[in-house]
Amino acid sequence: MARDGAVSVEELLARREPGRSLEAPFYTSREVFDLDMKLIFHRHWIFVAVEAEIPEAGDYVTVEIGTTSVIVVRDDDMNVAAFHNVCRHRGARMLTEPSGVVGKIVCPYHQWTYELDGSLIHAEHMGAGFDRTCHSLKRVNVRSLAGLLYICLADEPPADFDALAEAMTPYLAPHRLAETKVAASIDLIEEGNWKLTMENNRECYHCATNHPELTVSLFEYGFGFAPDDADTDRAAAMEAYERICAEFETRWTREGVPFAEIDRLHGCATGFRTQRLAIDRAGESQTMDTRSACKRLLGSLSEPRLGGLSFWTQPNAWHHLMADHAVTFSAIPLSPDRTLVRTRWLVHRDAVEGVDYDVDNLTEVWRNTNEQDAALVAIGQKGVSSPAYVPGPYSPYTEGLVEKFCAWYVERLSSALSSTSAETAPRAL
Repeated sequence: MARDGAVSVEELLARREPGRSLEAPFYTSREVFDLDMKLIFHRHWIFVAVEAEIPEAGDYVTVEIGTTSVIVVRDDDMNVAAFHNVCRHRGARMLTEPSGVVGKIVCPYHQWTYELDGSLIHAEHMGAGFDRTCHSLKRVNVRSLAGLLYICLADEPPADFDALAEAMTPYLAPHRLAETKVAASIDLIEEGNWKLTMENNRECYHCATNHPELTVSLFEYGFGFAPDDADTDRAAAMEAYERICAEFETRWTREGVPFAEIDRLHGCATGFRTQRLAIDRAGESQTMDTRSACKRLLGSLSEPRLGGLSFWTQPNAWHHLMADHAVTFSAIPLSPDRTLVRTRWLVHRDAVEGVDYDVDNLTEVWRNTNEQDAALVAIGQKGVSSPAYVPGPYSPYTEGLVEKFCAWYVERLSSALSSTSAETAPRAL
């Protein structure tokens, strides 16, 4: 039961007012953070990597989600597999590097050795009666969505990944992400709760004044605007935006690339949204001159002026795919007030650095944007930690997608707590 004067997580969830930000404990409480890790990040499909990071047999990456470490590896049959990074002998962590290449997975403690399919093939001094088949590595659910890799730590993951794949594969397929390579990867620690990271990503209310590099190519109006307070200049800009969007829709139709918005951010376990957006000026890429950063276009694409495909998945990812390159983002909680944001820039696997693309030009927009967002998340965390903070109203025009993220989060956490209520008493904060 809740302590005298304290409020349980269940009570906070029940009294959450739609259209307003969450109460402070959702961003600051260790108890809520632990529940987020257990009931959100250990029960849902989490974006963690791209196939381009493990192109050959034996290539692997390790993923850390709280105290859980996972190996994602390309096995000898060229399939993607995932295992808990825990030896079946005495539990030692086996692979300690973030990425690498192995022929076998060998525990450094007592050299128990596993094939890339997880089967135990060597365990010295265990005796003739020891059955190696009972000690394979523990598998983790893993799915590739057209080259984007998702894992789920639950024994029974949400079944709606197939619905996500059915809807999104036609949008992603022309870019052939499985045939790319990672041109750059940058990790950034944001000094804020993971939900502040995601909320910040789900709106562009802040873009015009905080992201000068991004708004060279990206229209702030693409994420909503209030038409009743537009001055003459803004009204003209919005008219120009609508005209450019119509031009892009004609081009997308001609090129046969899907562009219609799909919004399933709320009401399902694996929430997602996609929409192909117009890019300003040259219209080719999210670069400072809006032209392609890589001469070698992705997949089967032959037209560089295709704008950008925006794709989000709950709870932790967003992606931007253009004709010449793609940028993927994942957010992994580290503590109540620290979040890892990992950004990868993908180009065609045959593109040559220094010939087809320049890394600085390729990464400039999102390197700056990420640093700007990290600063915004940090001041947001400081604000919600103040005794003066109370939930504020979202703009119905520019923050509707923030509301959908929070509604999804409240729904999923409430549902998970309800399903375990017979086992666990309400948690007091």
